[in-house]
Amino acid sequence: MSLSPAAPLFRANGPLPGAVRVTALGPPNAPRAVFVHGSTSWGDDPVYGFAAQRPLAGRFRLLLMDRRGHGGSPDAGDRFAGDYLADADDVAELLGAGAHLVGHSYGAVGAMIAAARRPEAVLSLTLIEPGCYQAAADDPAVAEALRANRAAYADLPDLTPEQWLRAAAGSAGMPEPDTGERRLRAAGTALRERVCWEAGVPLPALRAAGFPKLVVSGTWENAPGPYRERGGVPLMACARVTAERIGARHLRVPGSAHYPHVEAPEQVNGALADLWSRG
Repeated sequence: MSLSPAAPLFRANGPLPGAVRVTALGPPNAPRAVFVHGSTSWGDDPVYGFAAQRPLAGRFRLLLMDRRGHGGSPDAGDRFAGDYLADADDVAELLGAGAHLVGHSYGAVGAMIAAARRPEAVLSLTLIEPGCYQAAADDPAVAEALRANRAAYADLPDLTPEQWLRAAAGSAGMPEPDTGERRLRAAGTALRERVCWEAGVPLPALRAAGFPKLVVSGTWENAPGPYRERGGVPLMACARVTAERIGARHLRVPGSAHYPHVEAPEQVNGALADLWSRG
């Protein structure tokens, strides 16, 4: 495990422009839950976001945040359109006096930092396929993924957002992606983001925190071979090691890959409702 030299700060540099867009669902006075989506998505995105979690709004107040550089939110700044440090600042504010917290992939990193910063405001923490590679950097599969990511980014070609989407799908053996306006903006942000796999993460603070913790991961058995080997193997290892190190329960969702909340929403929603009812 390693932490970046700037890890103790865990804050964006300077004031953030504007305010993030939040889709609010459910009774205003119900227990609150903040959702933080991953890359190439936005809060209520029906493809990769949290649209499938709408049934939970019958009992809970859902706050589906658009991370900066995505959906209806402004960019994080000139240097990085997307930034997990900016996400952490926004999430810490959205927690208010107390809320459950759910983060997927890239969004899980900002959620972890915010939870460590404001543990008294976190009712529970759920990480879905977290992209916090530094939390498990000593695992062989994660270490190899970090090496491959660094090599790829050192030789990253000059691509348009649409070209990047198609290249990413093709290299993973996935179907052609949609290229709507919001998806292209999110892809452009992915090309100009502070990479989450280099983020220092506050493991000791999260382990010491008293709120319930859950890590959810797919089992990836149905994913295309290249996608499973390059993405699934290190992400499954990252989820397992992260759960061990922060003292979380680890839920594996059969038949799902990187989006268990989309691919198996009934199981994930049931796990969330159970956690929130006890947390």
